[in-house]
Amino acid sequence: MKDLGDLHYFLGLEIKYVKNGLFVSQYKYAKDLLHKAGLDDCHTHLTPCQSGVKLLKDVGTPLSSHDIALFRSLVGCLQYLTFTRLDIAYSVNSICQFLQAPTEDHLHAAKRVLRYIKGTLDHGIIFRRGTSLGLPLTLQAHGDVDPAVSLQAYSDADWAGDPNDLKSTTGFVILLNQSPISWCSKKQAAVSGSSTEAEYQCMADTTSELQWLIHLLQDLHIEL
Repeated sequence: MKDLGDLHYFLGLEIKYVKNGLFVSQYKYAKDLLHKAGLDDCHTHLTPCQSGVKLLKDVGTPLSSHDIALFRSLVGCLQYLTFTRLDIAYSVNSICQFLQAPTEDHLHAAKRVLRYIKGTLDHGIIFRRGTSLGLPLTLQAHGDVDPAVSLQAYSDADWAGDPNDLKSTTGFVILLNQSPISWCSKKQAAVSGSSTEAEYQCMADTTSELQWLIHLLQDLHIEL
């Protein structure tokens, strides 16, 4: 094995060393994606999707075989971009549901996300040292971490938000000492009979992810 020095670029992820932490982005990957879509000089949008507008599976002109291949390729790239872009997770999740038979409306929705990305190329995630309590994160000689390490989670769900099948959408983000380490936006498996049921299903998914992270941190000898 050989030490290659500090990490700066890996699998499309760009790492910059900032004060007390790391800044991770996908600037070059996003630029290449815009070029692939032919949107290098496009106008930008302030939001990744239009507020209050739901995509429907049977509305719009069906795409040609060439455009279907382009749509699926763009959506796959957008999914990879969500590794550092929490802000587009919901919009990309919505578009991904129409890969089977996309229409022009779905392609326009994907390009809207790209136009939003055009105006936010410098966005990413900062992983900082420290805790939500303001205490320093100190690594001990034996590998243990200061007990001030903490996990914090936020979750939310809509109710029957998808007009195609009336299923609800779960969303959550989990922070380790104020740095996001896990996030999700996905449709729930079953139709909820009430907004309360949708919220409980969302909290159950979030708790399951929390439990997995707790066990992972324990394996790394990190006490919460």
